[in-house]
Amino acid sequence: MSLTKKILERSKLHFDDIIAIRRDIHMHPEIGFEVQRTAGIAASELEKLGITVKTDVGKTGVVGDINVPGARKRIALRADMDALPMQEIGSPTYKSLLDGKAHMCGHDAHTAMLIGAARIITDFRDELKANVRFIFQPNEENLPGGAPSMIADGALESVDEIFGLHVWPLVETGKFSICKGPALGQPDVFEIEITGVGGHAAVPHRTVDPIVIASQFVSTVQSIVSRNVNPLDAAVVSITKFYAGTTHNVIPQTVRLTGTVRTFKKEIQRMIRNKLKNILAALTSANEAEYTFNYIEGYPVTFNHATSIEKALEATKNIVGPEKVVFPAEPVLGGEDFAYYTEKIPGCFVFLGIRNEEKDIVYMCHDPRFDVDEDALINWMALHAALALNYE
Repeated sequence: MSLTKKILERSKLHFDDIIAIRRDIHMHPEIGFEVQRTAGIAASELEKLGITVKTDVGKTGVVGDINVPGARKRIALRADMDALPMQEIGSPTYKSLLDGKAHMCGHDAHTAMLIGAARIITDFRDELKANVRFIFQPNEENLPGGAPSMIADGALESVDEIFGLHVWPLVETGKFSICKGPALGQPDVFEIEITGVGGHAAVPHRTVDPIVIASQFVSTVQSIVSRNVNPLDAAVVSITKFYAGTTHNVIPQTVRLTGTVRTFKKEIQRMIRNKLKNILAALTSANEAEYTFNYIEGYPVTFNHATSIEKALEATKNIVGPEKVVFPAEPVLGGEDFAYYTEKIPGCFVFLGIRNEEKDIVYMCHDPRFDVDEDALINWMALHAALALNYE
């Protein structure tokens, strides 16, 4: 029997227990760096396997190591642990027990699957040719991310290559998707405050209405991408928050806007940033208003390295067959702080298909109805394990 078949058999053997862990984490979501319970589960499960464990890495992260005598290389496998500050509106039996917190991006599955992979890898520990590091990371969802603090605490020390995976509702269950080069974009944030002169809504000529100025700004920025970015490139500018006013008969003094810029290329990012500020300055100047503009650079572009892609392709094709591996897949303008790892060392970020229309599992990450087709997790555990057991 081939090693891949042995791995898949073990993945199926551990499946029910790993699903129970995933559902437990799902019901008890934790946000940002406050993932002590989830981290405790990861650390405890690794310790049961005889894996050397460090806790409180990068504040609340967990790092586990399998050291192989005489091995010269080390592969790292990473999972993120944090949930989102949002309400789940689905009704699974394992629905979040905490109002305003929910695992609507699949990090509960990521954590459980890496635990499952650790079990499989230790089942075949005698076949390892390289050291293995398990990285359980907090705070992927919030800038500046948890990866920088994990790296600062030594999570990548002595690591030669790293792999990460993400459940993906745009790809059918049973398939993998791998991008060539850029996989995810740079997700920047901008915050704007426009200050005019407030007053009575019945005498608008005695005010400088910031709502009108902000509305003009929102409309004008829609042309930045359509008229300044090559149609063959990709970029997004979205206004996502618009706060103003307190009642029907008062023109407010200020308006606050928040938005995001998503890009793959640095020169496009710089152009959009400059355009946003120039448009804001022009509109406020023309209307005798004032503004503040705060631009926060997000995670770098998540980049897949060629040598790492080759390893991921070989492993995924062995697990599900070449016809079920989408390559090269189209990149997505979502952001991921896995990018910080692949800035330091070679790596690859793989998407795992979880879309199942029969089960109504079709909703995108961060949708309040999001869920995971748990049948897909067998393949993910197997992929993590195959990458480690074939590494040398």
